[in-house]
Amino acid sequence: MAKNDSSFKVYKRRIIRIVYGIIEMCFHWLFGLVYGGKGKSMPPITDLLLLESATSIALKIRTKKITSSQVLQSFIDRINEVNPILNCVVAERFEEAKKEAQLVDDLIKSGVIPEEKLAQEKPFLGVPFTTKDCISIKGMLHSSGLVRRQNNIAAEDAKVVASLRNAGAIPIALTNVSELCMWWESANNVHGRSNNPYNTNHIVGGSSGGEGCAQAAAVSAFGIGSDIGGSIRMPSFFNGIFGHKPSPFVVPNHGQYPIPVTEEQNRFLGLGPMCRRAEDLLPLMKIITNQNGVTLRLDDPVDVKKLKWFYQETDTGSVMVSAVAGEIRELFSKIAKHLDKAHGVKATKVSYKRFSKSSPMWFANMKSPNGPKFQEQLANLDGSINPYMELLKWVFRQSEHTFIAIATCLLENGGIKHGDEKYDYLVNERNDLRRELLDLLGDDGVFLYPTHPTAAPYHNEPLIKPFNFSYTAVINVLGLPATHCPMGLDKNGLPIGVQVVSAEGNDRLCLAVARELEKAFGGWVPPAIKV
Repeated sequence: MAKNDSSFKVYKRRIIRIVYGIIEMCFHWLFGLVYGGKGKSMPPITDLLLLESATSIALKIRTKKITSSQVLQSFIDRINEVNPILNCVVAERFEEAKKEAQLVDDLIKSGVIPEEKLAQEKPFLGVPFTTKDCISIKGMLHSSGLVRRQNNIAAEDAKVVASLRNAGAIPIALTNVSELCMWWESANNVHGRSNNPYNTNHIVGGSSGGEGCAQAAAVSAFGIGSDIGGSIRMPSFFNGIFGHKPSPFVVPNHGQYPIPVTEEQNRFLGLGPMCRRAEDLLPLMKIITNQNGVTLRLDDPVDVKKLKWFYQETDTGSVMVSAVAGEIRELFSKIAKHLDKAHGVKATKVSYKRFSKSSPMWFANMKSPNGPKFQEQLANLDGSINPYMELLKWVFRQSEHTFIAIATCLLENGGIKHGDEKYDYLVNERNDLRRELLDLLGDDGVFLYPTHPTAAPYHNEPLIKPFNFSYTAVINVLGLPATHCPMGLDKNGLPIGVQVVSAEGNDRLCLAVARELEKAFGGWVPPAIKV
């Protein structure tokens, strides 16, 4: 009898996946009719400085080959050129940044501090950067895409921002997010919607979507994002850049809004670098981790030939999650062939069935025993919204909230409850999967896994495939570091890539693999260049 029940469940899952696949295909076709074509073209890069890494720019500033003021103006010009099309930058501090850049130029010109000392103490001196509108920069907007916070001004720098300032970097602008950072398309009623630089009819991801877009479009030298369910890695994937979600607690979460409700959520959240060039990941991590960088052994050399390489092409069949696109699955065999040919290394294909429960595991582990609820968060913790009333207002375009935010409120009270039998089961499944992966990885292993099952969907299409974020989200609740690595464009000209995962504390392995894959497959593909 038990065997028959098991067979029926497997059959039922297959039928659901088939039906869902048909529905998804139909809606994708419909969205294609609505958003058909390539959208607006992003202006080509004419200033070749924009193609350089932040590390290279910093070196040229220190050695007086260029000035910080020149660099800053190049990025300001680029923002003014592309932002009317992409809407990735939502607030700027250009005038303040110009004054800070001039101070940098005056300091370097004076020769008071030797170049070697500047390189050691101020490694990103004079380099402009951006961050998302949920990470505080003193004196700037700190709305997190919430209408009730549209006039909120940050009283202090987030600790990551303060660390970057201490390293000489100059914040120049804020980038767009989803409402309260809880969706994987960056659109809200404060700043509107951001558009993908490779095809403006497609999404940039979320919640660090504006930052992913900004880096792909080359509007700053590097950026900082935050990630509790894939919010660094998904936008990095959709926009073809590098992005790293660190090990838990090695980067301070201070200054990120909304504030995690539980210690578990605080552990899942990670602030990390987003950039076009892999060589910037390691030096940026050294800065934003402060003393934790020693714990992470970021200065220890990594020999990719001595790593143990593992990969898994799919989640083994989640219900209501898109199938992994063929071009993305092919990336794993390409990597395996490269490792074999270039280094004589054999990558091992694995299959962990528990990944099929990724979405339920994330939702269960994100549950809080005593709030605040999302409807209170949407009221900026001043009372609570009425989601039913807001839904009615939304129908008539009178709500200050996005549909997905309202829907999240309505769904929050249903499903798994903190501490119930299903909750305990999924927490235990998470713990078992974590043990399995840690046993696999040891201290010298890396695990390659899809960052997302498809390239960037059309605008609003995530509503039809809401659980596709599970490929990144599960890594958060497992408490493992992960780096998204871009690996070119698909047949439609949209970025694709993979994420690299290691055991907790072994971030340096992910970063080393990012450099290896960039060297082998090219990394970020810039938009058109006109010299």
